[in-house]
Amino acid sequence: MTVLVLRALGLGDALTGVAALRGVRRAWPGHRVVLAAPQPVGQWLAGHGVVDAVLPTRGLSQLPWPWAGPGGAQDAPGCLAVNLHGRGPESHRVLQATRPDALVAFANAEAGHVGPDWDETEHEVLRWCRLVRSVGGHCDPEDLRLGPADPPGGRGQESGPGEVIVHPGAAAEARRWPAARWAQVVAALAAQGHAVVLTGSEAERGLCARVRREADQGDAVRDASGRLGLQALADLVSAAPLLVSGDTGVAHLATAYGTPSVTLFGPTPPELWGPTIDLPRHAVVWHGERGAPPRDPNASRLDPALAQVPVDEVVAACESALTQLPATGSETTTPSWPDRPARAPGVPTPARYAPG
Repeated sequence: MTVLVLRALGLGDALTGVAALRGVRRAWPGHRVVLAAPQPVGQWLAGHGVVDAVLPTRGLSQLPWPWAGPGGAQDAPGCLAVNLHGRGPESHRVLQATRPDALVAFANAEAGHVGPDWDETEHEVLRWCRLVRSVGGHCDPEDLRLGPADPPGGRGQESGPGEVIVHPGAAAEARRWPAARWAQVVAALAAQGHAVVLTGSEAERGLCARVRREADQGDAVRDASGRLGLQALADLVSAAPLLVSGDTGVAHLATAYGTPSVTLFGPTPPELWGPTIDLPRHAVVWHGERGAPPRDPNASRLDPALAQVPVDEVVAACESALTQLPATGSETTTPSWPDRPARAPGVPTPARYAPG
C-alpha cells in the first residue's frame, strides 16, 4: 500500500512538516510514503529517508494518480491520503480525486470531510503532529531533526572555517528587513573578527551584493547567493556557528541541524512559526503584540513589527548566540504538545494497512 501525503509548499513549510511525516511512517510502518511536493524539496527529503518518493507537484494542481514512480511500477487507486497542506476544501478535493481508501485531514464541511478541528492559534509544527497523532502516528517536535550540527565528513566545499551565515532575503516584502540594516549587522559581525557568508536565491543576488557593498568589510564577507543548491545550503547551515535571517525557510534548516540562530519575525508571531526545540540555541527578535492575530506574511510592504526591529538588538542577539549565552530582550517560543488523542472517526487503523 501507498500513503500519499500532500504538502506542495516551499522549504520552510516542508521542514515544519518533517515531524508529521515521520509520524505517518510510524502509523503505517512498511508502507510506501509518497510526498506530493515541489521536486527539489521533496527529493531532498527523500534523500534523508523522510519519505520514499516525491510526486512533483506545484500548488494545488490535480495529481496524476495512479502514478508510475521512479521504479516504473504504477501505484494503484485506493491509497491512504494525508493532507498536510491545509484545512481544505481545495487541498482536500485534490486528494479526494485520487480515490483514496481513506483521507486523513482536518474537518471541512464544504469538502464533506470529518476530522479534527483546525486551531488558528496552534504552532505549525504542533498542528500537523496533532493531526497525525489522531490516527496513531506518534510524533513531536523532536522529530524535526535532520542531523547533528557537525555532519560526518566535515564542511562542504562551499563552507569556509567558522563562517557566520547572514541570509537577508525572504519571499515577500513583508518579511524583508531593510538591506541597510542587514549591512550594519554584517559590518558589526565582521568588525568583531567573524567571517561572514551571505546566502540567498538567484533572485536575491542583487540584495546580497548591496548588503556586502554597504557593509564595506572586504574579504571578511563572502557572497554565495545564487550558487548554492539545497544540499549545499544545508551543508553550510549544518556546519555554521550561527545563522542570522528573517522568518524564511533557511531559519528552519537551523532548527533541523541544531545550528544556533537569530531570526527576525514580523507579520507572523514566533509562537506560531518559531523554533520549538533547542530553545537556548535559537533567539527570536520580534516587536509584535502578543496575542494579536498574525498579519499577511506575503504582503507587498514591510511589516510594521519587523520595521521596529533595531540593528543594535540584532547585533546583541548575535553576540549572545556566538558566546552560547541566551539572548536577552528577545521573545522565545515555549514548546508544548498534547497527549495522543483518540483516533479520528472513519480512519483505518494501522493494522488495516499492515504488510500482507
